[in-house]
Amino acid sequence: MAIYLRRCQGPWLFHILLFYILLNKSRAINPDGEALLNFRNAIVSSDGILPLWRPEDPDPCNWRGVTCDQKTKRVIYVSLKNHKLSGPISPDIGKIEHLKILALYNNNFYGTIPSELGNCTELQGIYLQGNYLSGLIPGELGNLSELQYLDISSNSLSGSIPSSIGKLNKLITFNVSNNFLVGPIPSDGVLINFTESSFAGNRGLCGRQINMNCKDESGGPSTNSQSPQSAQNQGGKKKYSGRLFISASATIGALLLVALMCFWGCFLYKKFGKSESDGIAMDVSGGASIVMFHGDLPYSSKDIIKKLENLNEEHIIGCGGFGKVYKLAMDDGNVFALKRILRMNEGFDRFFERELEILGSIKHRYLVNLRGYCNSTTSKLLIYDFLAGGSLDEALHERSEQLDWDARLNIIMGAAKGLAYLHHDCSPRIIHRDIKSSNILLDANLEARVSDFGLAKLLEDEESHITTTVAGTFGYLAPEYMQSGRATEKTDVYSFGVLVLEVLSGKRPTDASFIEKGLNIVGWLNFLGTENRQRDIVDPNCEGVQIESLDALLSIATQCVSSSPEDRPTMHRVVQLLESEVMTPCPSDFYDSSGDNDTC
Repeated sequence: MAIYLRRCQGPWLFHILLFYILLNKSRAINPDGEALLNFRNAIVSSDGILPLWRPEDPDPCNWRGVTCDQKTKRVIYVSLKNHKLSGPISPDIGKIEHLKILALYNNNFYGTIPSELGNCTELQGIYLQGNYLSGLIPGELGNLSELQYLDISSNSLSGSIPSSIGKLNKLITFNVSNNFLVGPIPSDGVLINFTESSFAGNRGLCGRQINMNCKDESGGPSTNSQSPQSAQNQGGKKKYSGRLFISASATIGALLLVALMCFWGCFLYKKFGKSESDGIAMDVSGGASIVMFHGDLPYSSKDIIKKLENLNEEHIIGCGGFGKVYKLAMDDGNVFALKRILRMNEGFDRFFERELEILGSIKHRYLVNLRGYCNSTTSKLLIYDFLAGGSLDEALHERSEQLDWDARLNIIMGAAKGLAYLHHDCSPRIIHRDIKSSNILLDANLEARVSDFGLAKLLEDEESHITTTVAGTFGYLAPEYMQSGRATEKTDVYSFGVLVLEVLSGKRPTDASFIEKGLNIVGWLNFLGTENRQRDIVDPNCEGVQIESLDALLSIATQCVSSSPEDRPTMHRVVQLLESEVMTPCPSDFYDSSGDNDTC
């Protein structure tokens, strides 16, 4: 009998095991859930929403951010916007066959857009804006014949717009603005119906939609704006690819060199020409007058004009978006900075003078003082206090002597207080629009002063006939400002956050190391955050860094550069946080690269 039981034990156990496997298989998660779990596994950080996705569930229909068809239990919507998701978008997302809406916008996704999305042929809406996606726009998106909404704006996408996108006849909304796209915009399809706002912020694009003529292979204007694929079909594949590579390189190079172009212009003026200095002499020789604010210039108009007549290219000390800056030294030893702004039009004078009266009345310890101006028939010569420490840009990037930790904190604090005064305390309140390191000047004690406040609005008012929508400098601009052109206090806060990261890292916002990876300094911070290495952003040449104040400052900067304006603090709040959490760190808690100094 015992022998018989042992013989029967084998098949009996086999049937039990088979039944157990079949039972569990019937309760396993469906294919859509499996694809979403693979999507989740590729995410390296979030705000806590994805751990609630349980693999033991039979389907993902009760998961947050997921909506299913009630009858079939197949996933139709994936909506995970504003959840601080960071990591690549898994190609398994393309296995959700009945997906209709994919909304992953305002997160920190990086890497490429999966070409496998082209398999989700029922997709009606793709919303990936406000991330750090790079690489090419997949041509496979042209397979999505039901697609009505495609928004991939405010990323770091490069290359050309595939002609296959033009075949999406149901497309209602299309937005690729604020990327690094280049080449002709396809005009042989539905894309011809979209306006300039759909393509804004891509300096390498051309085509009828943005009123920018494309050039043919010889460099002349092209008669049509055909897509890259059309050019390839006509036997020009190698030529076009070469041109595309050159165009992409030129675009990236342009971004890196924007801050240097004006400096180069100043250099050329100094070395080869007298036209600028001759222009100032002409300005003041034709009946110029001096306007002084509140007795801030204790000199006669005759004395000032005489000094202005003697300015030449050797006196150039800087160059910015509003004009060249000269060093104006008076006989009594006092020194001022002179900014030359060309006269715009007939209505320019009255508007400009009214605004300058307001700017001249604003006095604050952390603002550069406007003392007066010279009024001529051809230009305005604004007279400011001269600050011996030069600009923060020069101190960070052009001098061999490095700023130590305390100096950097004091500079950040001064810039914050100056900007907070403009936003909250002065009358009228002022949005700066162009916060950047070259607009933070330093005195001999490295105390910071905010300069050029009010000039961006002044020179881009409708009366000045300037057509540029967005003032400011690439790399410092908030995403919503680049898209809409509407400046608010919160766009200034974003720029201030970028400035803090620049001071911490010693790198410009569009440093070559970022551009090569399709990022800017904010993208780099987010990337380091995914690996819990935020402290690695600190400049290795900065001495005396303290961990507690560093972590607090990183927290403040992260809030300031949030992709959502509502999540950014006001500048008053920034000053409060700096004073309470950054300027009073534990004195024994010094930073070193080993990260072992957590004594406080």
